[in-house]
Amino acid sequence: MIALVTGGGGFLGGAITRKLLARGDRVRSFSRGDYPELRDVGVDVRRGELADAEAVASAVSGCDLVFHVASKAGIWGRDEDYHRTNVDGTAHVVAACRRHSVRRLVYTSTPSVVFNGRDMEGADESVPYADHFLAAYPRTKAEAERLVLTANDFELATVALRPHLIWGPGDNHLVPRILARGRSGALRRIGRSNNRVDSVYIDDAADAHLLAADRLEPGSIISGRAYFITQGEPVPLWSLVDRILAAGGLPPVRKSISPALAFFAGWVLETLYRITGNETEPRMTRFLARELSTAHWFDISAARRDLGYRPSIGVDEGMRRLAEDLEAESRSRLT
Repeated sequence: MIALVTGGGGFLGGAITRKLLARGDRVRSFSRGDYPELRDVGVDVRRGELADAEAVASAVSGCDLVFHVASKAGIWGRDEDYHRTNVDGTAHVVAACRRHSVRRLVYTSTPSVVFNGRDMEGADESVPYADHFLAAYPRTKAEAERLVLTANDFELATVALRPHLIWGPGDNHLVPRILARGRSGALRRIGRSNNRVDSVYIDDAADAHLLAADRLEPGSIISGRAYFITQGEPVPLWSLVDRILAAGGLPPVRKSISPALAFFAGWVLETLYRITGNETEPRMTRFLARELSTAHWFDISAARRDLGYRPSIGVDEGMRRLAEDLEAESRSRLT
């Protein structure tokens, strides 16, 4: 089997790529950057933009299966940039699958597509898409997920996975952001300390994608559906943050502010940044204020039942591995 992984050089895309190679599949990667380390292990590395329909079509040609993992993530930026990559790019992937008779498409979505700014406790896949979004990322990911799922038919089977807060060794997004803000003293607890959240260890997130791919075919029970993917182990958000800080040798977060003040600060900063044309990310946004002050954990019964998904790395074991990786990384910098 030849599998295409968009974003194969990224955190999740790289983990999926390694697992495909380990079981003997051939892998092609499509990313903006060059990843010689993938080429060294036998990956067919293709470079291009998701917004380039012909580049996407060329990457898809000859493949049996597509994992569409790449996206423009983040909580700040121009709406048109998010739309071009996340919506137009996904439309190009779907069109390329049809053009080259690819019959299976696994799409990486996010629980943010249903996040309405309020507590979500034990939510399952029956929860509708949010009717209002505070950032371009969840809005465009919701549009893209709809596009993928409505494309499902008896020629192209599609499924969307919604992994939540992926972390672990090699993380280039969540863990580095927390550690950088911890070092600078910029972290503040927002609201109560017991709002629980789900997360998922990188290996389990990747395993879920392979499980979905292996069960996906036109007319299968999972085709045209979305699934939450988590560790099934919700923990207090600030406990999770403190444990990541501890893994990096940093003290826990001590200072706090109210949710109302954080939301107001986010509104003020967003307004100022737009007026001044500042494209760097504000320290606080309205979306981030809501994310950090609410509970959001999900029922993964459907993934267990339909995908055979069984998370295997608990938070304790994951934190041990993360601490070892960060310590090794710190030693290598010193030498």
